[in-house]
Amino acid sequence: MNDGPHVPWSEVEYFLGREQATTFPLSARSAHPQVSYVVGHGGRDIALHVELDRRHRPPRSTLPTIRIDQIAERGMRLARISTTEITLMRDFHDMLTAVADRIVTHGRTLDQAFAETVRGWSALLSRPRGLDTQKRLGLMGELGAMCSVAAAYDWSTAVLSWTGPEGEEHDFGLPELDLEVKTTATENRRHTIHGFGQLEAKPGRPLWLMSIQLTRGGTAGRTLAECVQSVRSAVGEHAPVMLDRLDRKLTAVGWTDAPDDERWSLRSTPALLDSPALPRLDPSDLTDFVRERISGVQYVIDVTGLVSTVAPPPFLSKFRLP
Repeated sequence: MNDGPHVPWSEVEYFLGREQATTFPLSARSAHPQVSYVVGHGGRDIALHVELDRRHRPPRSTLPTIRIDQIAERGMRLARISTTEITLMRDFHDMLTAVADRIVTHGRTLDQAFAETVRGWSALLSRPRGLDTQKRLGLMGELGAMCSVAAAYDWSTAVLSWTGPEGEEHDFGLPELDLEVKTTATENRRHTIHGFGQLEAKPGRPLWLMSIQLTRGGTAGRTLAECVQSVRSAVGEHAPVMLDRLDRKLTAVGWTDAPDDERWSLRSTPALLDSPALPRLDPSDLTDFVRERISGVQYVIDVTGLVSTVAPPPFLSKFRLP
């Protein structure tokens, strides 16, 4: 039994990382309404369960990422508040905590607690923190790739070759190849491609895509802040003249040293695919009229199960989160 209406994220993340369902009672056993925080089956989602009396129906959610359903459990009618957006799970946890606190500690009804919380959080929900979740995952993947480059060359080369923050077409420009790094938290290797050139090899230079899958890591995972600190420490020790350059690149991608408790670990071994093995839009397939009239393009590819046409460079296979 939890002592109050707050469940630490570290405890929730432990069960998410183990893909294990559990329930945290937030109200006294004799209290009404009964309020529970639930990690769902397989540890794939989180929700708040609030007891309903016979006269009341669950409030309606006007937010596209939040749904409220009516369920039956242990002889009770319950409102189940959940999110449809898995990448917002950490932020949603804080919102559920705020709703539960208003009900359990301050005696508000579910309708009141939900409405008050939405009003109080609307500005935050419409404006993500410094880096949104996808960009944070992307930065973790690129920092991990830097470790692979540093192990094969040195930390000076790793910092200099990281060209993504400088607006270059590809994330890394190495002496003998270019590398594009894509990171996802989904079960399939689905990645967003920005522009025609992101998957197009330059003349005489092989292009490789590193597809990284991360999952919430529980206590064994790494936070983005820990990854940044690990890389900064390594650069400071082995290539101190590069530390300012690294910091400028971190600033360019939007990194700020903000509180961070989302832990991630590798879901699977990264996939390495050379450019000919990749599905991509080729501007040469378009008519002159279309090319002249389209100034930008963004699309999603799924590389699940694809294999490279040639053997990848060995050092790219030695990936780890910093």
